[in-house]
Amino acid sequence: MIDDLDRRVIAALQLNGRAPWSAIARWVGASETTAQRRYQALRERRLLHVTGTLELDRIWAGSSMLVRVQAMPGKGLELAELLARCPQARFLAVVTGTADLIVDFVAADNDQLMRLLFDDLPGAHLITSTECVAVIRTFTSAALWDTGLLSREAAADLRPAALAPSCEREDWDRAPQALSDLEQAVAGVLAEDGRTPVSTLARRLERSESSVSRALDRLVSRGVLHFRTLADPALLGYQVEFMVWLSVEPDRLGEAGRSLARHPGTKFLSAATGRFNLVGHMVLPRRADLFRYSVEVIGALPGLIASDVTVHLATVKYAWTRMDQFG
Repeated sequence: MIDDLDRRVIAALQLNGRAPWSAIARWVGASETTAQRRYQALRERRLLHVTGTLELDRIWAGSSMLVRVQAMPGKGLELAELLARCPQARFLAVVTGTADLIVDFVAADNDQLMRLLFDDLPGAHLITSTECVAVIRTFTSAALWDTGLLSREAAADLRPAALAPSCEREDWDRAPQALSDLEQAVAGVLAEDGRTPVSTLARRLERSESSVSRALDRLVSRGVLHFRTLADPALLGYQVEFMVWLSVEPDRLGEAGRSLARHPGTKFLSAATGRFNLVGHMVLPRRADLFRYSVEVIGALPGLIASDVTVHLATVKYAWTRMDQFG
């Protein structure tokens, strides 16, 4: 469906969804005009979308709860559609294994989460069981994932300086900061299209370009706003997506998390509560690679007690965005 230049453009945008076209062109080996044209074609074909996402733990924006869902036989896809419509569902995948669906709900507070899980859960009549794990610390996020298609020099050049690995952060004990009205508005527009120019932002928000630019710079420099590039990993040569659910001895959790976060196939990894205290979203080139991964990567983790793997059949929603409704 796409060629190597398309893949390099996606890879560059994965490193920094808001990188200037001059830098992207330099690393993908094409002119700025060609790089922009390829990007626009990918967007029009709904193969690519850039979105601005806020880091929940840095602001007062709620918390994440990963829910493993078992559906009634034959009702999994119907249930997935109902759950995907829920505004609190940030991520949703149809999987195979010990669960049918994985949903990441983001709730503003415990009251909203309680109402969602116990009173207002969409498609509750189609659910046979659920298991919830609360995300408590992120080791790495999808905004930090490197596809490996470009050089390390490209990654160093394209990545924002503020985008340091989550497992190396030293500010976890710092209280979250509230966003100003302008910062919230800027983030809202960039959630729709992460490459919206500052001039367009200013017109939409009826503010000066200088004030909008300063607000955007503050969001990025504080590590509050990241730019995610959403694309099917299969387009980049990763044919299998899966989640790992690990039980690790508590005193080895940090060591295991840092080790697994460094694996090139790790898109997201977090510490969590419950039966599984380390949860990750991974990709590999082939399903056959899962055997070696299970033996050499999961099996080698320090303090491992038990593991489970759920393989994606389809990713329905990512970063609040329907994967079948780009554009």
